[in-house]
Amino acid sequence: MYWVYILSSKRNGALYIGVTNDLLRRVYEHKHKLVDGFTKRYNVTQLVYAEEYNDINVAILREKCIKRWKRA
Repeated sequence: MYWVYILSSKRNGALYIGVTNDLLRRVYEHKHKLVDGFTKRYNVTQLVYAEEYNDINVAILREKCIKRWKRA
């Protein structure tokens, strides 16, 4: 199984969109600042949405689609 997920920061509403094959592990890594980069810098740790897929290629296409959304 593969997951497309969206994380948010509580403070400034920053969003992070990603793909993983282990959602629980990946959210844990973000929450405990084990992932360098955007999520660590902006404290993006709150899981707000996830979709499950059987095919990694479909999951990646969906991630790209979501990343093209306009943010209000």
